[in-house]
Amino acid sequence: MKFLNQSCVSVLALLMGQLALAAPSVTRLTPPSEMFSSGREAPIIARFLPDQRFDLQASIRPDDASKTITKVEFAINGKTLTLPTSLRDCAQGCLPNVAKNTAIASVRAFGVKKPGVHVISVTATQSDGQITQAKGNFEVMGLNKGGQKIKNIIIMLGDGMGAAQRTAARIVGGGYAQGKVIEPLAMDTFPVTGMVKTASLNSIVTDSAPGMSAYVSGNKNNNNEEGVFPDDTIDPFDNPRIEYLSEYLHRTQGKALGVVTTADVFDATPAGNAVHTSNRGAGTGIVDQFLDDRHLSGLSVLMGGGRKWFLPSSEAGSARSDKNDYAFSSTDPHTSLIASQWGAKSGSLDKDRNLIADFQSAGFAYASNKAALDQIDVSKTEHLLGLFAYSNMNVALDKVDGRRAALKGQKGRVVDDFGLPDQPMLDEMTQKAIGVLSRKKNGFVLMVEGASIDKQAHNMDTERWILDTLEFDKAIKVAKSYAQSRRDTLVIVTADHECAGAALIGGSMVSDARLQELSRAGGVENLRNQVVGIYEKAGFPQYVMSQDGYPQTTEIDKRLLVGYGANSDRFEDWRANELPLQDSQQPFVSKAPLNAYPADPKLRDVEGRYEILGQVPGNSAVHTATDIPISAFGPGAWSFTGVMDNTDVFFKLAQSAVAGVVTPDFGNWRK
Repeated sequence: MKFLNQSCVSVLALLMGQLALAAPSVTRLTPPSEMFSSGREAPIIARFLPDQRFDLQASIRPDDASKTITKVEFAINGKTLTLPTSLRDCAQGCLPNVAKNTAIASVRAFGVKKPGVHVISVTATQSDGQITQAKGNFEVMGLNKGGQKIKNIIIMLGDGMGAAQRTAARIVGGGYAQGKVIEPLAMDTFPVTGMVKTASLNSIVTDSAPGMSAYVSGNKNNNNEEGVFPDDTIDPFDNPRIEYLSEYLHRTQGKALGVVTTADVFDATPAGNAVHTSNRGAGTGIVDQFLDDRHLSGLSVLMGGGRKWFLPSSEAGSARSDKNDYAFSSTDPHTSLIASQWGAKSGSLDKDRNLIADFQSAGFAYASNKAALDQIDVSKTEHLLGLFAYSNMNVALDKVDGRRAALKGQKGRVVDDFGLPDQPMLDEMTQKAIGVLSRKKNGFVLMVEGASIDKQAHNMDTERWILDTLEFDKAIKVAKSYAQSRRDTLVIVTADHECAGAALIGGSMVSDARLQELSRAGGVENLRNQVVGIYEKAGFPQYVMSQDGYPQTTEIDKRLLVGYGANSDRFEDWRANELPLQDSQQPFVSKAPLNAYPADPKLRDVEGRYEILGQVPGNSAVHTATDIPISAFGPGAWSFTGVMDNTDVFFKLAQSAVAGVVTPDFGNWRK
């Protein structure tokens, strides 16, 4: 009994000692760093330009549920900051795994001018007087004094466009003669090409949101997030912000911003140039932020699909909702500092807002179709809004079919089913955007996205993504022509990621008529064994181009054959699909005639009975972690050589625009 009592005393003493050692802890420190996460000082995760603005934030968990955090101070290199600091708890509005008394402290719109590695430290005081500290680091990148400062930056972004997608477009659009390309793509004529690593902050496989924003913020974001670092709240619009390239150059040089896409304008890539949110799907707030914060981004041109977000909720086809909007309360310092320190608008829950009318009131000319766009006089237009579809625009194959049918006095099947027979092509949108932006005396940043290279690769709809790549290349030609005429404009062509693991496996060994016969016979023995030509049996597929610059038909003899390495289950007959898959983002997708479109890749080409099992579950191909090409043209192009991180692109663009073009030292090869 005496021994038992001594044991109890020892255990009690141990527990009391452990309790005495318990302390509050910093569970998250922003900007993200390895110093905080793992104790390593490298690699540096967060990097910024001199005086580029970003938010500081820390989450601090008390040592038990009865305690609170009463004071938080941030310091840089040991010097305490005197900037306004908000402090809120997680009693409401935080992630489920975050303790209710966790405190979140934020400093908004902070910047450091001095280049070098800087240490950020946070000191938090608990209600019982206990103190906890944590440290992280970030780097301010010095810019080298260069020569000519570029005036304009054009970013041509082929969403999902890896090397295979570029090559397929070259084969179909340019043709080969005895192994030599007959007509190169416009992007192939750029003098400099490198490779880009695409990982996001939280995955080797990025989605489009961090994939785009890395190029224009210099920092990694989590998947589904754009222009922000992750935090512990559920509000998609209160995350720690990072100043975009457009915002930085508008604030420091007065440059304008243009955003052009074939997707819905709320989509990840267009929004990832000007909008700050942790939820790429928060459409109402995203499009509102485009307009309301144009004084920060310099937005002057916005074109694509997405009319559903601009219409009052009472109108047919509208998708506006208070559930995906934002409103920063003036009484909540956590969000009110976004307005007061960044100068951002507070927003409001306004599902019945007529955003088209508000854009027009702000001086934007508006075009709803190609005819209206053609009427825009760029010599008299300062701002331009174009919304050519309710959601994503139709793809090039279907728009071209519609135009060709119209020339014959007929209807185009798909574009007329959508009620959108008069949509512009991407090169036409790009030409008009450049026309408006070229009037800006301080220059501009323009992002042009070929969006459905990705969307149709997800659908494993080969001909549709190939023609969208050709459409994108025609827009590249417009951008290059402008740059050639000016000599003060840098153009880059790249992608946010590769999609579907596209592989050009060879060519058909049979005529199209024979391919149809084999499809009716069906099965692997017919549609694979008798059709797929590899190595020398692939030959050189010969597509004949029409005057409009697209193939007369994709149903040629001995056609290009494409496989996928990141695909879901599908059926394949190697011929073009008459109809695209249903697009769930379209507001009228559940109504005739769109509800008759195939909803799943396994509902196409079933008659051929050639089923290809995929590597991923679900009904869509997925993004891959594969590096993607980047090509550059114009002053500053030679900095885009070698293998680089996607965030490096931002600093290369800024170097040429802010400090001047620097020619790389190619002789320094031993380092």
